Amino acid sequence: MKISAHAVARMVGDWQEGPGPGHRRLSDRLRLLVLDGRLCLGAELPGERDLATALGTSRTTVGAAYRTLVEHGYLATRARARATVRLPHDTPSERGAGQDPADIDLSFAAPPAPSEILHAAFATALEQLPRHFERHGYDRYGTAELREAVAGWYRRRGLPTAPDHIMITSGAQHALGLLARTLLSPRDRVLIDHPTYPHAIRVFTEARARLLPVALGPSGWDAEQLLTAARTARLAYLIPDFHNPTGMFMPAEVRRGLRLPCPTIVDETLADLALDGERPEPFAAYVPAAISVGSVSKSIWGGLRIGWIRAEPALLARLAQARPATDLGTPVVEQLATAALLNEHRTGHPDALEQLRVQRAALRDALAEHLPEVHAPCPAGGVTLWAGFPDPVGSRLAAIAPDHGLTIAAGPRFGIGGAFERHVRLPYTLPPDRLAEAVRRLARAHRALTRGATGTHTPAPVA
Repeated sequence: MKISAHAVARMVGDWQEGPGPGHRRLSDRLRLLVLDGRLCLGAELPGERDLATALGTSRTTVGAAYRTLVEHGYLATRARARATVRLPHDTPSERGAGQDPADIDLSFAAPPAPSEILHAAFATALEQLPRHFERHGYDRYGTAELREAVAGWYRRRGLPTAPDHIMITSGAQHALGLLARTLLSPRDRVLIDHPTYPHAIRVFTEARARLLPVALGPSGWDAEQLLTAARTARLAYLIPDFHNPTGMFMPAEVRRGLRLPCPTIVDETLADLALDGERPEPFAAYVPAAISVGSVSKSIWGGLRIGWIRAEPALLARLAQARPATDLGTPVVEQLATAALLNEHRTGHPDALEQLRVQRAALRDALAEHLPEVHAPCPAGGVTLWAGFPDPVGSRLAAIAPDHGLTIAAGPRFGIGGAFERHVRLPYTLPPDRLAEAVRRLARAHRALTRGATGTHTPAPVA
């Protein structure tokens, strides 16, 4: 697949900002695009002259950047042909392969498993499993037990819901992909928060949609801008509850007036993680037509791949028709275990929330001590801080941090066009002592960066 010079220029964004030689800044940005999956393996990059013209720089700069990538194994070249994206032979094929156990990974914003709670839930599931043996085990909508449990989760939050408004999926990401394939056609416009969840960007991009980013300001969502952008959109995707990555919370008065003129998908994956104040009412309590997506990946464990869609039965019927193209249903045992967890009110459990508060405080205290110039507003819930640096160093920090035993997610992963280079996302899902050590390593990496160091490691995927 050939990628045009203008497409690459859009993806690298403001690559010229920051200290150091231009070719190094450009090669760092291109390498991170490869590792993020935005420049796919086998893709053919534009020629040096064409890319230099699109970027407004010299061919010498582009040529030096390409040679750097070739030297590190990220490009393959041959005579009279475009450079082709590849990965180094020594790049681990799976995250964690060959990783030093002393390294700290802040690229995943997910808590560890609550082992006793999960064990009890699966024990309950195994007791109930024989009731399902006489059935074929394929169910596009999900088991009756879990659909009722999810409906009860919504009712407890103030939104009347029946089981026939629920479809069970293999995680929220699966739900989002199913909705995108069903509701979108190529070149449809999709309104998104900016920044937003990076895998949502990928889902819509793979559906060949055009993204309409609406910026989150310091005080949150601008309802007028959202309404204006939605007039040309086929679909909207919002994260109003403890937004990923910023942690912001959409106030009730904004929700009440936000009736967008296009179908609206609302990601409620973090809704149970209210750390300051009450758990929010569902967005659909204000906008009944909203399509809600949820999961237990953040409130219980990422390894429990269970999610759901709450929508009108007519839309769920369309999704059920489209679903066999990718899967035939969600595993029964995991569904029964999740039903037990929801029925026992294990999501958003007070003990888990208190632990997150302690960890949030530890991370903010460490930043204040070791990186006082970083601005990281305290979110009312969720699992992440959106840390802003005075200078555009996010991608370069992500590149050099592994040299200091740390993996982080740079701000541009959460936006389009190279935006948010001044930011990194920092989850507070590790114990306080590990968070403090992570910030110390981040501070060392930042000091090394100011001295002109570069990184050669492979950044992790984001969750």
